[in-house]
Amino acid sequence: MNWIVFDYGDVISKHTDAKPALAKAFGLELADFEPHYWAERVRYDSGGSDLEYWQSVGRALDVPVDQAFADELTRIDVDGWTHLEPAVMELLEGLHEAGAALALLSNASSTFGRWVREQEWADLFRVKLFSGDLGCLKPDAKIYRILLGELGAEPADCLFFDDRQSNVDGARAVGLKAERWLGVETATTALGSSDE
Repeated sequence: MNWIVFDYGDVISKHTDAKPALAKAFGLELADFEPHYWAERVRYDSGGSDLEYWQSVGRALDVPVDQAFADELTRIDVDGWTHLEPAVMELLEGLHEAGAALALLSNASSTFGRWVREQEWADLFRVKLFSGDLGCLKPDAKIYRILLGELGAEPADCLFFDDRQSNVDGARAVGLKAERWLGVETATTALGSSDE
């Protein structure tokens, strides 16, 4: 079976619009907040809890974070990543209807993974994997090997799309066919060439 594997953020979804609201919650300007949002993200997306993540951001910004504040920040953060790209959803629905085997592989927290699994559109994917549940991140070879195990597939049987070149390179190093996502035309070109 041939699989088509998609990243989530900046592929299926638009880029988060939550950072201004998160900065405001911390009482900061966006420029002062954003570097810490990303700097602490690796541990979060590798399996850290919501509270641990927001407390680490808070420590860097000298702002105390309790459970209630962390819960509110998590709600804002998750919501920021929920805005889907209509053209991509149309593509996914078309592939699903055509019988394509679709999978999702995302660097995202376990909390975000739970939100995705609750969405009706998530049923388009036969397999949904999130780094926060797996304890490792793209582009680590381990996460692609876990993916292949879950799919029961050989690397050459998988076509992977991701917006980050480092993740594309990581997938290729394990033997997957992979393309950097530049929009729906990336998929239509790659899928067209794979049919030849």
